[in-house]
Formats: sequence, structure tokens, C-alpha cells
Amino acid sequence: MTTTSFDPTSTPAWQQLKPLAADANSENITDYFNQNPNRHQDYALRQEGLYLDYSKNLVSDKVRQCLTALAEQSPLKEKMAAMFAGERINTTEDRSVLHTVLRDLDGDDHVVDGANLTQAIAAELDKMDRFAESVRSGNWTGETGKAITDIVNIGIGGSDLGPKMVCKALEQYAHERINFHFISNVDGAEINSTLKRLNPETSLFIISSKTFTTQETLMNAEAALNWYQSQAGMANAQNSKHFIAVTANPANAKKYGIADNQIFEFWDWVGGRYSLWSAIGLSIALCIGMDHFKRLLAGAKAMDDHFRTAPYGQNMPVILALLGIWYSNFLGAETVAVIPYCERMGLLPSYLQQLDMESNGKSVNAEGEPIDYDTGPIIWGQTGTNGQHAFFQLLHQGTRLVPLDLIATISDPLSNPEQHRALLGNLVAQSAALMAGESGEGIPSYKSYPGNRPTNVLLMDELSPYNLGSLIALYEHKVFTQGIIWNINSFDQWGVELGKKLAKSLLSDSASQLSGFDSSTQALMALIQK
Repeated sequence: MTTTSFDPTSTPAWQQLKPLAADANSENITDYFNQNPNRHQDYALRQEGLYLDYSKNLVSDKVRQCLTALAEQSPLKEKMAAMFAGERINTTEDRSVLHTVLRDLDGDDHVVDGANLTQAIAAELDKMDRFAESVRSGNWTGETGKAITDIVNIGIGGSDLGPKMVCKALEQYAHERINFHFISNVDGAEINSTLKRLNPETSLFIISSKTFTTQETLMNAEAALNWYQSQAGMANAQNSKHFIAVTANPANAKKYGIADNQIFEFWDWVGGRYSLWSAIGLSIALCIGMDHFKRLLAGAKAMDDHFRTAPYGQNMPVILALLGIWYSNFLGAETVAVIPYCERMGLLPSYLQQLDMESNGKSVNAEGEPIDYDTGPIIWGQTGTNGQHAFFQLLHQGTRLVPLDLIATISDPLSNPEQHRALLGNLVAQSAALMAGESGEGIPSYKSYPGNRPTNVLLMDELSPYNLGSLIALYEHKVFTQGIIWNINSFDQWGVELGKKLAKSLLSDSASQLSGFDSSTQALMALIQK
């Protein structure tokens, strides 16, 4: 793996793209269709249960050719091989990045630094399987012998967003008897309102924390323990059958009081935003069953294989990454809107916010040097058709360029044919309207649609565990590809640390800690303390 610095702006492809960007401002997507009647086929990819139509982008054949060349002139191939081989590509933390190994259930053994990761992963999956089956069947009971009816996952960031998003998306497969709850925010109202709806005899709490030192998670866990003390007279409930730990630091979980056989482990090479594939996904396995959880893993593995083997021009994650770079670095777009036309996927934009913005929100390159080009965009969105009655006004007639990813399922057995057809019709209509617009003689300016607004349309055959796994892995590899081309480390997140450190100082009892803060901060804390 090369250690030399890479500057994407110095590549021939980057230099060729700059004048093409100037030309694009006077071009129109509809003209591309007029010039090439087969564009809808030439700019479309299928990868098993996923279909990507990227034909409605402000991308000419020449631009696509140069974007592909940019990927080829970057160290993407080399870095991709390094990641899958377990090299320590997360340089600031000196860690491998091996979340892909978590879903390689049938491949060759992965041995890294002398450790057989495949065997360790298989053992943990077996442990998850046995426990999930025990809880789901009713054999695992609380201390009074009653079966579990409610499971509460306490975590934050990757320990919350991924499992919560997947459980919501796959509620079609959820256990009929067990209710699932996710607590993340340190705002005590969240856990207190949840606890009021629960019975301590039939509740199971999963404390999910990589380090088992996360402030928000441990404070919420403490609230649950106090609830057991007050409602059930149970002291040290953490040592009961009502509390499970998922962590990369089992020693801290044991010190906390969790029983050894109730601690599930993952590893420090599993980044938080990639951890749903690990034991952090225990709540997913409990919700949809271990067989479906393994199908989720299998779908992600299929996308891993596609990413590793497909040529860049036919590679779904690479294509999405290059389109994002085109809009961000050459056409001035600052945001990307993710609009799932499926209510069950309503948490996907939030999940992708962490995946993308925590990974690529960096202003120094992999060598620690300042960079002078844009990196990660702002990711936002909500479900269609709700968004059409809210912010689509800006998307159609506003002054800002906002590329969109529109996501839907072709088939949905939980809906009914008439409504699902209307839902998909709205998606397709919005994609067409954003591109074509409407203006001309007789149309007043306030009713004019400029059009030329780009969209990707991502369709899943159905919202199955396998297809959802593929979709998540698609975005993971898109983010990775952009990080490599931008020459940044996509796998650390030092930007989240300063605020946590200052909060700790502000919340200390020492008055001297406040003296180092500005007058506004001191005045705000004084007002709060009153």
C-alpha cells in the first residue's frame, strides 16, 4: 500500500472535468436523452435485487468518462485491496477496517495479526443465535419466570441508529409478541416515558456501547437500574437476567456487573457506524430472527463482491460516489437529499447522515495536511410523499442545486396495490418533473419550473433483509470511495470529541473549570444552575 500523498486536483481527470463543469451550466439533461434514445439503458445498473437509474443526472458521456478516469487515477484499487486484506488503513487510530469480514460467512478464514477473525465471528454469531432463539421462544425469562415482552436497546450513534433503522425497515419480519424500543438521547424524558409503558418482570435491556464508558448510554442504563429498584425492589439488577451487554470492552461490562454469559462482544476494528453487522445487531436478531439477520449479512456480502470485482463504469457504489464528487467539487452542490418512498425506511436518511458526514466531514487529508477542496456533503431528507408537501418547493423552484436519491421498492406486500402504485407514481413523476421542469410562453414566472435538477432512482425488488443489506453496503462503499478520492481518512471521527470534553468540564463541580470558558458560556451555565 502506497504511503505517498495523493492530491485528486492534480490528476489529469480532475483538470479535464473543470472545463466540462463550466459547459454543464449551459447544458440540459433532456438534451442528453434527445441525443441518445438509449440513455435510460446506458445509464442504469442492476445488482441482484437493486436497480439504479442514474440517467437523469447532469452528466454527459464525456463527463462520465472523465469521472471514471478519476477513479482509475486515484489509489482506489490499492486502498480497496488494503481494506479487505485487513491492513491498518485507519491510520490515526492504527486500526484495521474489517466490517466486511463480519458478513463473509462462507469465505476463507480471515487471519489478521495472527488472530482468526472468521472463527471468532462465527462463535459470536452462534452465541447470538442461541440467545435470540431462547428469548423469541419464551424460554429466556425474567427473574420471576415470565417471558420477555419488551426489549430496550440503550445505545447512541452507531449503537442505536443502525439497529433502530433496520428493525423499523424490516418490521414485516418482526416478532409478533415482543415490542422493541430504542433509547439514545441523554434527555431523561425519553427513557422515563418509555419505562412508564413497561413491566419490569417482562423487560430486557441491552446496553450497547463499544467502550462501555459512553456517558449518554450509561446514564440511561442507570435510569433503568433505578427503575428496577423502585418498581421491583431489585438491587443490582444489572446482574439479573434483565440486562445484556454488547461491547468491545467486556472487562468494563463485567466490572459494571453484567454476568459473563450475558456479554456479547465485538472488536475495535468495527467502527460504530459499521457495527450493525456485529453483535451490536443483537436487537435486530431478536426482532427479525437470526435467519433473517444472516440474510441481511448475505445481501451486504453480495454488494461487497460486486464492489470488489465490477469495473468502475459498471460499479454501483463507485458510480454513486463519482456522481457525488461531480456535484460537490465541480457544480457547487453542498447537500444531498435522500428520499425513501417507503414509510418503514423513514430512518434511512438519519442513518446515512452518520455514515456519510461522520466519515467524510474532514478538512485535512490522510497525511494531516489542510485541503482546499470540498469533502463530505450535508445529507438530509425524509420520506416521500411527505417531503413533496414540505421542502420539495425548494427543490423545484429554489436557487440551490440539490441532487436527490429517490429510493423505493417495486413490490410491497404490506401495502395495497392501489396505494403502492400511487406511491411509485409519485416517485417517478418527481424524478421526471425535477429534470424536465415547465416554462415558456403563457406560464407566469411564479409557476415556472426551471428543471435540470438531477436525481438517482434506486429501486429494490422488495424490502427484504437481503436487499436492505445490499442497500446499506452500497452506501458504505460509496462513502469509502469518495474518501479515497478525496484522500481523507473516512474511519475516524475526532470531530465529535471536543464537545464531549468541554461538556465534562462544564458539568464538573469545580468552579475553576468554568473560569477557562468565555463569558457567554459562563453566563449560560450560571442561568441553568439557578
